[in-house]
Amino acid sequence: MPRTLYEKLVDQHVVATIDDSHVLLYVDFHVMNEYTSPQAFAGLHSAHRPVRRPRAHLAVVDHVNPTRPITDLSQIEDAGGRLQIETLSANCARHGIQLFDLFDPRQGIEHVVVPENGFAWPGMVIACGDSHTTTYGAFGALAFGIGTSEIEHVLATQTLVYKVLKPMQVRIDGALPTGTSAKDIVMAFVERVGAAGASGFAVEFTGTTIDALSVEARMTLCNMAVEAGARAALIAPDQKVFDDLAGRPQAPKGAALADALRDWQDLRSDPDAAFARVVEIDTRAIAPLVTWGTSPDQSAPITARIPAPQGAGDQRALDYMGLDAGQPLDSIAIDRAFIGSCTNARIEDLRRAAAILDGRTVADGVTAIVVPGSKQVRAMAEAEGLDAIFKAAGFDWRGAGCSMCLAMNDDVAASGERCASSTNRNFEGRQGRGARTHLMSPEMVAAAAVTGTLTDVRTLMKATP
Repeated sequence: MPRTLYEKLVDQHVVATIDDSHVLLYVDFHVMNEYTSPQAFAGLHSAHRPVRRPRAHLAVVDHVNPTRPITDLSQIEDAGGRLQIETLSANCARHGIQLFDLFDPRQGIEHVVVPENGFAWPGMVIACGDSHTTTYGAFGALAFGIGTSEIEHVLATQTLVYKVLKPMQVRIDGALPTGTSAKDIVMAFVERVGAAGASGFAVEFTGTTIDALSVEARMTLCNMAVEAGARAALIAPDQKVFDDLAGRPQAPKGAALADALRDWQDLRSDPDAAFARVVEIDTRAIAPLVTWGTSPDQSAPITARIPAPQGAGDQRALDYMGLDAGQPLDSIAIDRAFIGSCTNARIEDLRRAAAILDGRTVADGVTAIVVPGSKQVRAMAEAEGLDAIFKAAGFDWRGAGCSMCLAMNDDVAASGERCASSTNRNFEGRQGRGARTHLMSPEMVAAAAVTGTLTDVRTLMKATP
């Protein structure tokens, strides 16, 4: 029977069938951070269990750390955050798990450092205590976020009780219009199906638009698919993926790579495979998007006006955001601009933002920061001179970490402040209690930073600074 890519990956990793909808699934690789792992290790220790396969795990410090320069942990003012980092270090040392700590040259956001070090391969099952683990679907890996009890289960057994999803195909065809990017594609998808429209589904992105995207752009797409409720997001691996993996530290090499490539070639949905739902998106209808509410599906083209509320949820969002229906989106002034996160802090993202900022300066009254996704991304950007462009424009050039994506570290927006952000979530209080977040692409953040209002980046692309 023809099968989808998702079904093939599940079948290849089933250890045992539990019932009609659940299986025991083998996990090839597991990623941890300092925020979601402490309770899992505590449970493991109280049960006197060892870690079954220490080399199949990687730990990263990224959520609670400051992005300003520090030389030792004593300089972290948040005692709770410091304790989480110290606890992760102790747990990894106890069990022989590799750790990219705060002072490791490979440190950065987990969903940036895993691909750049070659840990994510086509055909893998990857789990992590973070919902945006779907990022690795860009490599043809089945990757998903898990809870604390599941982290403990993976540590102890290298398996998970897994509820099998329904496959959804999202077909996207056509060339990307000027000024749009993968961020706009995925925001259009989330707006189209709704914040729960992909719940219970594993999404597979297909079509000529996807084929043309870089691997980094595909990571953005898979990363934010979870904002539509998708537990998994996949793109069939192709030569771009194979080339991207070649030479990365943890990727297969030599004869092992040749063997792997033969297997990876078959990792795609069969032509006649049946999907439970099919969504088609024409890129010709996509414009640069921004969110106006407090859910990622509450977005509209930058050229539009805020829509009339369709219910109490929309009205609550407008009240929280301090906005009115009918207000032009490009009339909204901002206080902050943030470029970063596991969605948009890779080198391509920084290059696109820098291209808009080159020769321009941040508007008066706007505080702007850029946080590379990893120390390696930061080094690449500095080698290309991108840091000089950001600094000259008035952006604060930071170290690696989750930073302003969520209010768990030093980078927090004040109540009532409005932030143009390249992140993935705009929930109430996400960037600080009472803070107001507008999601958009990195280049759109750059445009907003220099004009002081939400701005159509295409107007700056056409103009001469």
